[in-house]
Amino acid sequence: MSIIYGERIRLRAAEREDVKKFHEWINDPDVTFGLALYLPMSMRDEEAWFENVGKRPPEERPLAIDLRAGDGWRLIGNSGIFEIDFVAHSAEVGILIGDKSVWNQGLGTEAMFLLLRHGFETLNLNRILLRVYADNLRAIRSYQKAGFVHEGTLREAVFKRGKFEDVHLMSILQREWLVRKKENP
Repeated sequence: MSIIYGERIRLRAAEREDVKKFHEWINDPDVTFGLALYLPMSMRDEEAWFENVGKRPPEERPLAIDLRAGDGWRLIGNSGIFEIDFVAHSAEVGILIGDKSVWNQGLGTEAMFLLLRHGFETLNLNRILLRVYADNLRAIRSYQKAGFVHEGTLREAVFKRGKFEDVHLMSILQREWLVRKKENP
């Protein structure tokens, strides 16, 4: 896969050097608010995760999210497409903006647009799904801006911060993406 460039960010293959920053983010409660993690992760755990995802098919390996910074780039998050079903042409996506200094600037939405472009135009997917906690309103708004629609709710599907939480399923179809792409070239 080539590097995928957007207006302010790019998606590239995650490298071993990125793991230290991933480890920092994955242990920050603000960052993991919307993730299914509930225990601290050691650096060893994070390195093992990186080794394991490196064994996945190339299409399912994590992508680093870099922000243009002067003449270079700065790592701000990661993303990926996984659970790819090439018969049904469907997959699930995930995204993490770990650098809190760039939150609320639309970078997550831009990263999701790039991830969708990759999924629909490179991998020829027809349907892309994501799961989001019902109380993660910032993420839900970002996903809606990217074109995702609410499909359903898994009621009290997770236990976090001392209570059961609903999980929303959201998706976007290739034909919806094509319409959106024409409206926002």
